[in-house]
Order: sequence, then C-alpha cells, then structure tokens
Amino acid sequence: MSYLIDHWSFDPFLIVAIVLAGWHEIGLARLARRSRPERTRERRRRSVWFYAGLVTLLLAVESPVDYWADDYFFVHMIQHLLLMFVAPTLIVAGAPWQPLLDGLPGRAGRSATAGVMRGAWSRPLRAVAGWLLRPWVSVTAFSAVMLVWHIPALFDLAENNQAVHIWLMHSSLFLVGVLFWLQFIPSPPFRMRMPPVSQAVALVATNVIMWILAMSMSVLASAAWYPVYNHIPGVTLPPFADQQIGAGILWVCGDFWAIPCLIVVVRRIISADGGVGPAVDRILGRQTADATGTAVTGWVSRARR
Repeated sequence: MSYLIDHWSFDPFLIVAIVLAGWHEIGLARLARRSRPERTRERRRRSVWFYAGLVTLLLAVESPVDYWADDYFFVHMIQHLLLMFVAPTLIVAGAPWQPLLDGLPGRAGRSATAGVMRGAWSRPLRAVAGWLLRPWVSVTAFSAVMLVWHIPALFDLAENNQAVHIWLMHSSLFLVGVLFWLQFIPSPPFRMRMPPVSQAVALVATNVIMWILAMSMSVLASAAWYPVYNHIPGVTLPPFADQQIGAGILWVCGDFWAIPCLIVVVRRIISADGGVGPAVDRILGRQTADATGTAVTGWVSRARR
C-alpha cells in the first residue's frame, strides 16, 4: 500500500491545471450566454472529459507513478501510456479549445480567434498547425516519437537529464498523442479529415508497430536494453524481467485504446456503406479493384460493339 500512498510530489503543472480549469469555466460561462441550451449542455458534458484528462496528467507527473518510473521500467511504460493514450484521448474528447479562447479577458477571446483564423501575423502558425494536423503526419509522428524515445541511448539520456525527460520526452509524447487522437475523436472546432477506411488502416498499422516494439523488448531480446535500470539500489526485480513486464504492458494496454477505437471506425464504415460486406471490401481495397474491373469490362464491351 505504501507504493500507492507514499512518494507523491509537487509539480508546477498542478498550478497550471488549476488555472486551466478556472479559465475553462469562465469560457464556458461566456459561451453559455450566447448559445442554445442544448449546445451549452453538450459543452458541459465535454468539460468532464477535459478535466479527467487534466487529472490523468497530474497522476502521470505527480503521483507515485512518476517516482517509481525512475526505478522500474514497467512503471515508466505505464507513465508513457498515460501521456500518449489516456490523457490525450480525454482532452481531445473534452474539446476545450473554444472555451479556453472565450475565457480570455474582455473581448480578447473573439479577437484572438479572429486573429488566429484570419490574421496575417498568424499565417506561419496556421501553416505549421495545418501541416501537423495532416492525418498521415500526425499518425507517422505518433509512431516515430514512440520508437525514438525507446532507443536505449535516448531513453537513458532522458532518465539522466530531467530537463530532457520533462520538456522533451514527456512533452513530445503528449503532443503527438493529442495530434494523433484528433484524427479519430470529434473535437470541435477541429474536424476529422481522415476517411474512416484510412482511420482503420492507421490504427492497425500503429498497433502493429507497438507489437513489434514490445516483441523486440521481450520475446526477441536476450538482455535488458537500458543500462540506467541496471544498478538501482533496493530494486529487486531483475532489469530484463522488468523490461519484459513493461513490454507486455505496452503491448496489451495499447490495445485497450486501439481496439475500441477500431470498432467505432468500422461501425462508421458499415453505417456509410450499408453493410458488413461492402465495408470489408473497402477496408481490403477490393471495392476499387472491382470498380476498375467493371469499368474495363464495360469499355471492352463497347469497343466490341
């Protein structure tokens, strides 16, 4: 029980989270004054997800998870899952973007929105944001950042340097998590630009990459990858066993998010196509082939006539 009760820490992010929550509430109140009741209720329901995401971030950086992540690799994998999967999905589902803008003092919210959307000064910002929000950029960045930070040299660097650990590793894991889940979860005013079939392919491909990483650290490895965990006093779990447990957590817990999301995406495809058969054909690419074959057959028949 002491593993769960002791070793809570204070991180400045607690202050940031409190400020964000208050700021968000001000924005919700202002939006409610000029919105329909049903729209206000929808924003209130979404706010629960946003606050849950903030709490998850606090658990990742201030709870014993952060403390024991320095001693146990498998706890560090739990922390990575909180930062890349749990917190981003909750915050994206919470769609806090417009309430936070409207929470700015006076009319600054509307001015900021107009400036960001149409101002000349924000063109470079819009260009960078637009590039990062491209579906395959987000999906590729998600897998790339996950793989890069598990390279032993970079992982040990982050463990030995707190600035790298917090400002580079943790920040990049969370950022690519938000960009990735924006492609799958409705989060007004952002629109999902990836077609459902592409969403299914992206989820499967990302999950396969996680499986390969997990297998490389467990089934295909013969020794521990990370020297930083080799000589920690008081830790009785062997480093290689610790790494294998962490790989299993990465493998299995990643599926807790990927599989339900894939089910939702497949249901979208079925709803759009009107049945399971056409949806499977679209996922496997058969529909394009059949359509091409039909077009060619029709062209040959007309040529013969």
